[in-house]
Amino acid sequence: MTAPIVHGGGVTEAAAVFGGRPEDWLDLSTGINPNPVALPDVPIQAWHRLPDRHLVDSARNAAARYYRSDDSLPLPVPGTQSVIQLLPRLVAPGRRIAIFGPTYGEYARAFTGAGFAIDEISATDQLTPDHGLAVLVNPNNPTGRTFSPTDILDMARRMKANGGLLLVDEAFGDTEPQLSVAAQAAGHDTLIVFRSFGKFFGLAGLRLGFVIAAEPVLSAFQEWLGPWAVSGPALVMATELMGGDTQAIRSLILARKQGLEAVLRQAGLTITGGTPLFTLIEHKRASDLHEYLCRGWILTRKFAYAPSWLRIGLAPDAAGDTRLADALRSAHLA
Repeated sequence: MTAPIVHGGGVTEAAAVFGGRPEDWLDLSTGINPNPVALPDVPIQAWHRLPDRHLVDSARNAAARYYRSDDSLPLPVPGTQSVIQLLPRLVAPGRRIAIFGPTYGEYARAFTGAGFAIDEISATDQLTPDHGLAVLVNPNNPTGRTFSPTDILDMARRMKANGGLLLVDEAFGDTEPQLSVAAQAAGHDTLIVFRSFGKFFGLAGLRLGFVIAAEPVLSAFQEWLGPWAVSGPALVMATELMGGDTQAIRSLILARKQGLEAVLRQAGLTITGGTPLFTLIEHKRASDLHEYLCRGWILTRKFAYAPSWLRIGLAPDAAGDTRLADALRSAHLA
């Protein structure tokens, strides 16, 4: 069993060390929209009954329109983490796994725990016939690195020629839809796309994601997850929110991103990457800066494998930006 990965969002644990109540903290450790959308009304039947087929069908059709996956109906899953842990079942024993890294650590953990050898790669020419599956997070977490759809589809064809699969995680793709290959996934039987619902809509606690792939892959995931994997209320919310006007959500996210980067630049910090939902900075004393901010009850995300990095998420409003700016101004970390 590999050791658990420490992710962002651990406000309760941070408060236990540095004080304050969780609600006193400014949590900038996640890549989640800090302004959750207004919740639609959920009929009492969705709470009362196990999710009926019509709720699943409605959510799948809404997701197909939202992700522009045409006739391929995305499969709702209880958060993409649930299917990351199932990925090893798709790969024949003895094949190697390629992961474009550094990236979200749960992929390597899932495959290592299942006995697969991992190759962390950074370029497409590092893919080999030994690789039974390649993982690409696009845009990447935490660096923000991107690949074009053309390059991704070329990779999918290469993996198919070698009897392999390409998994593209588009968890941060809602704000950069031009990068998505969701529309092509059903037509490439070795291409699998994961989408996160909660990050963009600010509803990570709903635990909802979607898989877009050819039918055999979707059927396998559906079988492995078992019946009623996604709750009725989650399906209702997905149907309503994905069918609404999302431009205002994107606009607010981009405004909050501008506010964050203005604070970081004013503080003289070096921005090295990110997505509209977070920014990655590099600082020789990143660990000290992380701890200093914690003492002011501001939580950021540090990385054991990259001690000079901090990932900083969006504050919900200008007051949060000011709070971060004041803390950075008093840090005095040369």
